[in-house]
Formats: sequence, C-alpha cells, structure tokens
Amino acid sequence: MTKEKIVLAYSGGLDTSIILKWLQAEKNYDVVCFTADLGQGDEVEEARVKALNTGAVAAYALDLREEFVRDYVFPMFRTSALYEGYYLLGTSIARPLIAKKMVEIAEKEGAVAVSHGATGKGNDQVRFEMTAYALKPDIVTVAPWRDWTFQGRADLEAFAHEHGIPVPTTKKDPWSTDANLLHISYEGGILEDPWAEPPAHMFKLTVDPTEAPSEPEYVEVEFLNGDPVAINGEQLSPAALLAKANELGGKHGVGRLDLVENRFVGMKSRGVYETPGGTVLYHARRAVESLTLDREVLHQRDALSPKYAELVYNGFWFAPEREALQVYFDHVAQSVTGTARLKLYRGNVIVAGRKAPQSLYDKDLVSFEAGGDYNQHDAGAFIKLNALRMRVQARVKAKADAKEPAQV
Repeated sequence: MTKEKIVLAYSGGLDTSIILKWLQAEKNYDVVCFTADLGQGDEVEEARVKALNTGAVAAYALDLREEFVRDYVFPMFRTSALYEGYYLLGTSIARPLIAKKMVEIAEKEGAVAVSHGATGKGNDQVRFEMTAYALKPDIVTVAPWRDWTFQGRADLEAFAHEHGIPVPTTKKDPWSTDANLLHISYEGGILEDPWAEPPAHMFKLTVDPTEAPSEPEYVEVEFLNGDPVAINGEQLSPAALLAKANELGGKHGVGRLDLVENRFVGMKSRGVYETPGGTVLYHARRAVESLTLDREVLHQRDALSPKYAELVYNGFWFAPEREALQVYFDHVAQSVTGTARLKLYRGNVIVAGRKAPQSLYDKDLVSFEAGGDYNQHDAGAFIKLNALRMRVQARVKAKADAKEPAQV
C-alpha cells in the first residue's frame, strides 16, 4: 500500500532529524525533506545528504538567497519596520518564504501534509502554518512538538539512539540558533535568564565592540527607488549587497541586540540577535529618507510601520492587510533615491552625510543667513492660529476659576 507523503522543513539538527524518523515510524508517512539555503553555507548540502541517509524518500536543498533578500527582506526594509522598537525581524521574515516553498514542493511531490520543528510555545509554528493555510487551504499541518510525548533532549537522544540517528552526544553551547543572510538569533538554554549576559564566544557575525578596530570606517550606501543598490560605489545584487553590509558591520561590532519580546502566543521571551548588515542599511535608509520624504508622508509612514512589523512578526505575510500596506509603503519608497555616508565605529552607526538628486532640503530656505523666499514675519500669524484652541481653553478655564467661591 502506497504511503502518503509529507514535506518536512529540515535543518539536519537534533529536532528535525528526530522528527523525520518519527513521521515515518509513528505517523507512517513517506517524508520529503526540504532545506532552504538562506545564507547558512555548507550546512545546507550537509542537511540534504543527512536527510537521505536518515530515510527521506527525497530531499531538496534550494538556494533562495536572492529571492529571500529581493522579495522579502527589501520590501520589509522599505517600511522601516522594527518590532517593539528594536527587532529587525530576521527570523520572522524568513518563515513565509520557507513555508511557501514547502507548499510548492508538496504540490510537486503530491504530498498531503507539511511539517516543521517549531515548538508549541513559539512564533514559528504560527508563521509556518499561517502561510501554508493561506497558500493551500486544504493542506494538513503536522507539528510534532505539539503531538508527541517526548519531554526534552534526553528523550530525543534516546529515540535517536534507538533508530540509529547520528546526533551530538554533548551540547557545547546550551542555546539554539537560527541563521540567514539577515541575522543570527540565539535563544533558550542559559539565555532564558534575562539577567544573564550572553557569553562572549556566542556571537558569530560580529566582533565584540570593545575589540573592534580603533579607527572608524566610512561606508557609502546608495539607494534607488527605495532599495539599496550599491555599497562604496560597487553595484551589487540584493543578496551580495546584504552580505557585504554584514561584513562591514560585523567587522565593527554593529548590530547586536538583546531583547525581551512579546510572542504572539502570549508569553515573553528573551532573544539575542546579530543583524550587522540590516542595522547598517536601516540607518542608511533613514538618512536618505530625511532628505527625500515629505514631513507628513514620513510621519504617516512611521505611524504605520509598527503595525506592519507586528503583522510580519505574527505570521501574517500573506494576509490581505499586509499586502495592502505593502502597496502604500512601496509607493512612498519610490522617492527614496540618494546616498548615505556612514561612520562605523565600535558598535555604532553614525550618519556622516547624506545627499539626494531630488532632495527636499533647501539650504537657502533654512539658512540663518539672509536669502530665500521665506518671510519670517509670517510665523507670528502661523503660531497664533495653531495656538488658538489652547488660548480659548485657557480663557474658559480662567473664567471658571474666577467664579469659584473663596476657600475658607
């Protein structure tokens, strides 16, 4: 009897290696594994080979780096989105692409279900499954961490030993990581104590700011119609540009973040992030936008950005409200053409200059020196008109106070 197929988002680590065998032994599926190359390096091909050696009937390893940056990271960057004021959404923005490819592979392979290694406490389960349902409403989703009886690492290692699955016998670094071209995230283990400082040897993309070069480095980032297109005069593809920004930012200790955030499922969690290139590009964009965006457009854009960030964080990438907001943000970003000059120094990104061919900055108008067509006398009437409602309130209050009986 032919078994039904399921597509598993597979990393090759302990959890997904166990899940592969569990789906076969306990759920009677033929498992098709999928590993997305979002910039992790050699481990992608290693995961594909391991999946086949562990019993997968097929294994895909797809290079999605350009698509990831071009169609997901850069559109998100156009919105200036930060979750809870800090987080550049490096893990969040990768999940809809991974889930989209899972659904495409499921259709190609004739699979009836998809599966992932996200726990029942986290955000990723929502992001994977919301995307799957949005793209294929009748797809079955299997979340082993919500279904199986394993309680922790010891149970997983025992299952691995029973089924001959190679896994590390010790865990040198007691935390979990997730990496792509935009960032690396760290959580769990010793990081679950929000008072504990992250170990110095944990970080991979950035040097310790205290050990960064003693001399600052100037970097120029060029934008065209909303997207970064060149660094230091070199035109680069989206993925190559982000990789270059990572190299420059990481060298100077830029982009570390230690955050206690609010998960969509209702609990707080502590995450530590490295986003060197994203941090560099964020500040470069804001510098160019300061010249090219109208005041009210910029303020309205910034008012909507937190909502957009929340939608991405919570897994609503393919929701109609996110797509509608994207149209607005993309329209606003069309005028963002120009160059930012940044100074990178020991964990800091300092704006050292900005220019734009259609800058709204008018030196003659704003100068303290004589010139321009601004009549300073007009400011008096402007101020009075804007203060009118407050003046009315003050007069009403004064009349009311005058009628109060004397206090004994």
